Amino acid sequence: MTFLANLADRVLNRPLLITPEKAQVIMSVLGGRIGVNAPSADRFEGDPYERDEEGRIERDAWGFPVLAPYRVTEDGVGIISIVGSLVHRGAYVGASSGLVSYEGVKHQLKKAREDDRLKAAILDVTSPGGEAIGAFETAALVRELAAKKPVIAVVNGMAASAGYAIVSGATEIVTTPSAVSGSIGVVLLHADISKALSEEGVKPTLIFSGRHKVDGNPFEPLSDDVRAGLQAEVDSLYEQFLKTVAAGRGDRLTEEMARATEARTFFGTTENPDLDAVKHGLVDRVGTFESVLEELSRARGGRSTVQTRGTQMGNQTSAPAAENAGIPQADHDAAVANAAAEGRRAGASAERERLMAVLSAEGIAGNPARMNHALELAAEAPEMSAEKVVAMTTKHVGAAADASADLSLDARQSDQDPIGEAAGAQKAESGLSRTLGAQIARMAGAQ
Repeated sequence: MTFLANLADRVLNRPLLITPEKAQVIMSVLGGRIGVNAPSADRFEGDPYERDEEGRIERDAWGFPVLAPYRVTEDGVGIISIVGSLVHRGAYVGASSGLVSYEGVKHQLKKAREDDRLKAAILDVTSPGGEAIGAFETAALVRELAAKKPVIAVVNGMAASAGYAIVSGATEIVTTPSAVSGSIGVVLLHADISKALSEEGVKPTLIFSGRHKVDGNPFEPLSDDVRAGLQAEVDSLYEQFLKTVAAGRGDRLTEEMARATEARTFFGTTENPDLDAVKHGLVDRVGTFESVLEELSRARGGRSTVQTRGTQMGNQTSAPAAENAGIPQADHDAAVANAAAEGRRAGASAERERLMAVLSAEGIAGNPARMNHALELAAEAPEMSAEKVVAMTTKHVGAAADASADLSLDARQSDQDPIGEAAGAQKAESGLSRTLGAQIARMAGAQ
């Protein structure tokens, strides 16, 4: 009930930058007392952990890996996923019960702006919009990031209303063929439950001071002057929305062009020109998250076809760069070699993840004998999952073996010697180091 009350407080009689369909879903949630969860953000690209200067995963005081605010690929591309309905407050990053906070997104954008590892960023967006409060400030931070490094927004499903306000600040907007963009408008939902209460024999009495204190309450129909006041609030936010879009899109989608859409939604690929997102300037071209990531990764060693906002051409849409019209053989060969290297790096990254999962698993971490056995098993059976390696090791290697020697991953990565003078512990460490070294050498060869 507390959740429903909080949701109602944020939805009813407040302007929303959201699609009408989503507003109807929210009302059905309130009326039917059901829950809706959004899909999680992308989990398959980039490194999710904070790393030190030597590339080791940083850990907190309890030994748990420290999660990064966004994923970063080996080519220096930051991936900021915005998946779900948008709310102003919430000390979390990413989707939580279908909600994403502007607070969390702004934290990611500010971090990305100052992150020297990043040469570019992708906004991976699937959002129907949300609260008006916080949307325009978040869009402004996207423009600030785009002024320092290329920002490609990928409409990977939907970027509507507040979702579109955010992506409008990107250097370039790419839409997937079936994705929906637009809904540049503001909606305010008022629920008049006075008749339902009357039928139940309930008559509310509001005691208040200040003439407008209870404007828009659900216990009585809207009066003309209250409706006019709420309409003025919606209109004011609408003008801010149009200015925000124009500030990001420039000549590609001016205030007048955005207003002319009349809050319609548009598609990436459609036979109807009236609904074509590229034609109407809402997006620059059709593509996919994977194709954009590949383009940015490929540009690492050469010229990037994506410019920062400071050097961006004013009215570029879906026309390809001239240098891509004809590809010299040398460039083609380099691209093929780079793709092969990408595959090797991806394999090595997956192997590192597997080893980390094995070494940090409960029953393995801190036990030199089990750690050594687990690494040897992982080396002999590269196709075996981390979970199976852990299960087989804990089954066949005694828990008490050298358990007193503190050989956690953090300790071995530090400059101190955690083993001391114990001969048995030194022997275990020696074997562990040899096995780990062989694994690292094998991964280095793969790269």
